[in-house]
Amino acid sequence: MTNLEKYNEAFTATFEIAEEQLKGLQYQDIDAWDSVGHMSLIAALEDTFDIMMDTDDIIDLNSYEKGKEILSKADYGVEF
Repeated sequence: MTNLEKYNEAFTATFEIAEEQLKGLQYQDIDAWDSVGHMSLIAALEDTFDIMMDTDDIIDLNSYEKGKEILSKADYGVEF
């Protein structure tokens, strides 16, 4: 499984949505992505990629695309 597939799975499993809904998805666009859902997503991403995200990055992760950008930083080393 590629990192992109793992990333997508974290979103789709956490929010119980279809992969087709991911592009352009932003925080609070769907009911499931509230503050509790956000922390569930962070936990899923940390488990999936075996990382610990910085608080600033957790706060900045406000969209599907922004999450890929954050995880691609050298600190995390996730390549998409």
